Formats: sequence, structure tokens, C-alpha cells
Amino acid sequence: MTHDEYLSHDATGLAERVQAGEVQALELLEIAIARVEALNPAVNAVVYRMYDEARAAAATGVPAGPFTGVPFLAKDLLSDHAGHPTTGASRLREDIRMPVDSELVRRVRAAGSIVMGKTNLPEWGIVPFTESEMYGTCSNPWDLERTPGGSSGGSAAAVAAGIVPMAGGGDGGGSIRIPASCCGLFGMKPTRGRTPTGPTNGLLWRGATVEHVLTRSVRDSAAMLDATRGPDAGAPTQPPPPDRPYAAEVKGECAPLRIGWTVQPFLGNDVHPDCVAALHDAVELLESLGHSVEETTVPMGGAAFSKAFLTMVACELAADIADVERRFGKKASRSDLEAPTWALALLGRSIPGSEYAAALRTLERTGRDIGPSFERYEVVLTPTLASPPPRHGTLGPTKPEERLLGLLGRLGSGRLVRAAGLLEQAAEDAFDFIPWTPVFNATGQPAMSVPLHWNDDGLPIGVHLVGRFADEGTLFRLAAQLERARPWFDRLPELARSLG
Repeated sequence: MTHDEYLSHDATGLAERVQAGEVQALELLEIAIARVEALNPAVNAVVYRMYDEARAAAATGVPAGPFTGVPFLAKDLLSDHAGHPTTGASRLREDIRMPVDSELVRRVRAAGSIVMGKTNLPEWGIVPFTESEMYGTCSNPWDLERTPGGSSGGSAAAVAAGIVPMAGGGDGGGSIRIPASCCGLFGMKPTRGRTPTGPTNGLLWRGATVEHVLTRSVRDSAAMLDATRGPDAGAPTQPPPPDRPYAAEVKGECAPLRIGWTVQPFLGNDVHPDCVAALHDAVELLESLGHSVEETTVPMGGAAFSKAFLTMVACELAADIADVERRFGKKASRSDLEAPTWALALLGRSIPGSEYAAALRTLERTGRDIGPSFERYEVVLTPTLASPPPRHGTLGPTKPEERLLGLLGRLGSGRLVRAAGLLEQAAEDAFDFIPWTPVFNATGQPAMSVPLHWNDDGLPIGVHLVGRFADEGTLFRLAAQLERARPWFDRLPELARSLG
């Protein structure tokens, strides 16, 4: 198989070639490895290699499943692989080997996928860009001077570069949908609790976070969710099961839907004209497909939500660090973490339990606030992001902010972090780039970024479609219809095709 032939198939198509005996799993793996070694110096998407283990799996036979013999990259966060570190791009965890596979990893492998490595991300997956101190900056294959988004930025860059057809991601505030938009991919965030978090974890970020994949095709995402969905032992939450397999939804027709759209940011302030144009283009496309589409207003208390969300993240980060200390007997120090992460953890330690509980209640009320919109509409449409993928270095702290964070970290006082007003300032700034995605992590609803638009600079601009709780089926039917009407699979950056 040539590199061009490899790129011409999605994961489902590659598995079909393996199952028909037209190509061997080991041959596919060697192509993927060659693509890592050739392209990764430019994008820095793959940060941990598991080649020997992958070659052994490919040579000895992989399970029959929807992705038999297909190379796969995992995000280096949450998805534990026995005998390998799960670093979260943090020096605190770089030398800790995981004792067992996570349940999600077990299911990914049972579907026939061959895990060959792990992908880049920001430290602890906290921010929507991928520029960690530990792993370095990850670049967008569409423009190497720009971010692939985050926190699943390395996975998105690897798929957009054609290294693998599908890679793992986790979404706690948009971390599948953000990089999908930045890199011209399909990214589905499933319903809260749809994929397993065991055997170690329960509710991730109090249910805001759910794991799935980034893909070039809709059917790959649907088939992987079929393979991984469902509770595992002791699951803290279980959404209703789907009426039929998601793979069947992709093949079915999409009946006319009631769709409400808005370009008003739920959080943050301004929206780039290219993102507005992408939304209006999607509205026209949906209308042409027979859907009832109308402009709407979705009520949101932006400032209160922003502060509550960041309060939750700070407290969860502090708990995550304490969990590493407890489980692995390793005391965290300032040198183990980046200055913003350390300051956020100090802040989390200083927040009283009553304040944390109040923040969670604010997030829970979000579902009540926007619930009436989903009684009127089956789907709500927004831009995915407030701008095209930004240039490197534009989303992080400024130099003065970095110096202040470093000083506060050295002083080691969460009270001083609170007194400096960093939470309030962060709440003002953090969601300017991502005004819509975190809201639906709080409500737990399924949401997807669909790559329907590229701007005049050739940068991908996703649109964001949100469904009712536990109704991924409607979103998959709609996504498949959009994919047929406006195909994007063969639209790849020049970098991906550079190997011939």
C-alpha cells in the first residue's frame, strides 16, 4: 500500500482491507510509523512511541472488530496503558508507569485498533492550545505557525497530517471539538457517562469530561462509539442506551429537524467574521437540506458560569495532584508543574468546600437555563470557536502574567493567588476563544464540530451542533447528511500528501 492509498481510506475502510486479506496489519502499522518519523518533526504531535508493543500485536494477530489492524494514537491523558506512563504533559507524572489498562483502552483494543503511541497536549489538559513545557509546541498541519487547538491538539494534528485515521481525545471544556475545528476534522463529544472512566476514575471534572476520538469521517466516530459505549463496573452515571447502533444512524436518512442557531457568544465577547461566515454558510446548507432553521437566543449567565467553571477546574486539579501523591507516593513541588498549573492548584487548595459546592450548583443550573431551548429545537447550532486557529503564543499568559504567576508560585500561597484576583481575571479572559463549547460539558449534552468551511487563508473553521441529552443518534444522522452534501474527507493539508 502506498501513502496515497493509505490516505484514501478512513479507519473503517482500512479495517475492511485487512479483513479481506488485501493488506496486513503490520504493513499498515509500518506506514503509520514511517509517517510519524517523517512528519512529526514538523508538527510535534506524537510524544511517546509504543512501536515494539504495536509491532508485536500486529504480528501475532489482532481481534476481529470494526477497526481490525488499524493504527491508533492515544491522548496522553486519562487513557491508561499498562506498563506505560500517562503523563498529562506534566513532569510530576513522567516516570510513573500505569498498573493496568483503563476500560476505555481495553475496549479500543478489543475493537481491533493497534495503539502505537501517545499524543501531545497542554499540561493536565487545562487550556485550549497545545504548548507545554514538557513536550513543546504542537503545530497545526494546515499552518505550522498556528495552534491545532487543545487539549487534544496532538491527536488532531496527527489525524489532519494523515499519520493515523483516528486518534483518542478527551473533552472537558471542548477539548475534542476545539482541535477538530482548528484542524478540519469531525469531533463528537458524547453524552456525559457514555464512555467508561474505570477502573480508577469516576466522574471526570464532576461529569464535564468524556473521552472519545477525532476522525476524518463520521462513520469512524460512530463505529468507535458503538465499540466503547456503555457503563463499566461501578459507573457513577449511565445515560439511556441508544435505540440502535450509531453505525446504523450514519447509514440512515436524516428527517427534517428543528434547528435553532445563534452567533451570540455564551461566554467571552467577540466573534471573528470568518466564524460568523461559517455559521451563516451552515445555515444555508441546512435549509437547502430541508431543515427548519431559525435564529434564536439561548439564555446564559456568562460571568457566573465562567467563574464557577474555573473554580471547578482549580479544585479538580488540586485533587488530581493530591491523588497522584497518594497513589504513587510522590510529593508534588513547584518544579514539577508549569507556573500557571501550580498557581491554579494552589488556588484550588485554598477554595472552601462551600464555595466549591456553590460553583457546582451554578454549573448544574446551566442545564435548567438552556433546557427550554432544547424543548423547542432538536439541535442548536453555533460557531465552534470565536476565531480561526490562532498563531502560537497568542493564547497563553503574557510575560508580566507569567512573572506574577511565578512569584505567587514561589510564595506557595493559594490565599495570595486569590487576593491577586487571578480567578476573576482568568474568568474574563479564558473563554474568549471558546465561548460555546464548555457550556455543554456542564449540561452533559452531546455536541459535535463539523468541518464545513475553510476561510480565504485556507484555514478550517468548524461549526458546532448540539443535541438533546443522550441523543447522539440525531447528531450522527445529521453529520452524515452534511458529509454527503459537503464532502470534506479528501480535503487535506499539503503536509499530509507530501510523502506520496
